[in-house]
Amino acid sequence: MCDTVVVVGADGVLFAKNSDRDPNEAQLVEWHPASDHPPDSLVRVTWMEVPQTSHTYAVVLSRPFWMWGAEMGANEHGVVAGNEAVFTDQPYEEVGLTGMDLLRLGLERGRTAAEAVSVIVELLERFGQGGGCGLERPSFSYHNSFIVADPEEAYVLETAGRRWATEQVTGGARSISNGLTIPGFAEAHTDPLRTKISACRIRRARTEAAAGGATGPGDLFGVLRDHGETPRYRLLTGGMESPCMHAGGVLTSSQTTASWVSDLRTGLHWVTATAAPCTSLFKPVRVDEPVDLGPYPTDRFRPDSYWWRHEIFHRRALRDPESTFPRFGPERDTVERDWLADPPPAAAAFDLADRLVRSWDERIGPVADRRPWWVRCYWARRDRWAGLADRARRRANSGR
Repeated sequence: MCDTVVVVGADGVLFAKNSDRDPNEAQLVEWHPASDHPPDSLVRVTWMEVPQTSHTYAVVLSRPFWMWGAEMGANEHGVVAGNEAVFTDQPYEEVGLTGMDLLRLGLERGRTAAEAVSVIVELLERFGQGGGCGLERPSFSYHNSFIVADPEEAYVLETAGRRWATEQVTGGARSISNGLTIPGFAEAHTDPLRTKISACRIRRARTEAAAGGATGPGDLFGVLRDHGETPRYRLLTGGMESPCMHAGGVLTSSQTTASWVSDLRTGLHWVTATAAPCTSLFKPVRVDEPVDLGPYPTDRFRPDSYWWRHEIFHRRALRDPESTFPRFGPERDTVERDWLADPPPAAAAFDLADRLVRSWDERIGPVADRRPWWVRCYWARRDRWAGLADRARRRANSGR
């Protein structure tokens, strides 16, 4: 489950997205340079091959570790995009392009937002969308909606199988979540039960209202961090009613595993490259300024993974946010204000953020878990799957 927002103002376009997926589904930020490709070549995407284009644009992407496609990204021409799972009345194809594949293909081939939308639509009509999209539930599948923007304009693209509809965003804030929203198309194709379970209407109302007053990327950091003063959990769905989503539901659940904000007035993008924006710093990146973030993460903890190092702190802080957040939140906000006023090189920002998170982890120390019992059980199981429970036992035995 996810949320994507765009703000079209007189002085330019702002964009933001939370990617909500399974808690151990590490997401990586990676850079791909512009490339030329031989005639009649193919590109292997997540579940199939499609014809490659003669030239692909440089991109920076945030993607789940096991997918070819991306949840969000930007290209060298200032086009950005984010996608959402939506649930419709159309059949789910066993094999096809995932929404993440379509997003990456649109960024690699579209010089403008309108061109990227056309690329996605053409590929959707030709190959369809389908295939497994989940880590914990490999057969989990869905259709997709998108926000695609450039420095001049923005579009909402919604799909149901191979059917689609578009809407140009002419001004103000526009958000999408896990339900169809374009009038006419939504009424014709929404799956009402799965849409309701996703709590998308609650989150969309929150993000669109909050983004309405945004004047810069810092305001959108706050939109993506929204879960009230502290996270709230429902027994069946965990924290799915909040844009900053924390997993812990018995029936269904998702965790924000990466976050992204773009200021298309400056060409600067702000990424967490880690889960939970409430415990993360947004770091500035550019399409032409790659950063070495170490080995690609998987769903197993490894200490040399940027994403997983943050998880040690994130999972400890969420045990009792009322006591832990005040110990690091003010410093996080101060650092981000300084960066917004004078953005540092990307590598320097990632390095400082890494050191700050380590210091925050030491600062909060041991934390008693005050979440509801079902949330504690949910996370204990994910920690075991990731190997974090073994790590905790080794630390305890070593006295560290």
